[in-house]
Amino acid sequence: MSSSFRSRLQRFSAARLSPEGAAGLHLSAGMLALLVGVLAFGLIAEDVVTGAPLTVLDVDIANWLHARATAGMTRFMLGVSFFHGGVAGAVLALALLAVFYVRKMHWWLLAGLIILPGGSLLNVLIKYCFQRARPTFHTPLLTLDTYSFPSGHTAFAAMLYGLLACALLAHLRGTWARLAVVVAAAAMVALVGVSRMYLGVHYLSDVLAASAEGCIWLALCITTVSTLRRRRQGRAAGP
Repeated sequence: MSSSFRSRLQRFSAARLSPEGAAGLHLSAGMLALLVGVLAFGLIAEDVVTGAPLTVLDVDIANWLHARATAGMTRFMLGVSFFHGGVAGAVLALALLAVFYVRKMHWWLLAGLIILPGGSLLNVLIKYCFQRARPTFHTPLLTLDTYSFPSGHTAFAAMLYGLLACALLAHLRGTWARLAVVVAAAAMVALVGVSRMYLGVHYLSDVLAASAEGCIWLALCITTVSTLRRRRQGRAAGP
């Protein structure tokens, strides 16, 4: 390996890991998250299509949850599900976008306008690609006629709370505060996913794939918007 090649490689690596610039660390981290998400979604989707052992676990967990349903827990899970889909979900999304607008977080507002409606449309398209039937029970807690894979409510939660977490992480500096934000966002996504499984309208693989889908779309959109912002700032700053 020539010294000139090593030098170019070192400069390229340093640029990719630099927190500055339009193609620095943020782009590298975004692409890594995107690749991990695509890999996770692909593996889950392959298991669903081929009827791998994951689908057996799906049924076992669905039956286990359904057999242990109680009136109080059902009401709670219906509430969680209600607030992350349909009109209530749209209100949550608009509330977050309104916060971005009022606080003049214009680039985050742009990201949100792409992520939330675009991600919902993407989820519908994926559902029609796989056309997986929902779980069935003799006495269902909730009945839906749409397709099951991946979970739209879980994908929406991943995008909504993921977007909020990313915006907060960009402004927080304390390690513990950042960790609390990440844990809280992950917990909310998990709660929504569990609510859909508990209500018997989704399998475990639906929820896991939806989480991966939400992360993929989130990483792609935020990385793209961030790169555009940095390039614009770089041009405004001049040489």
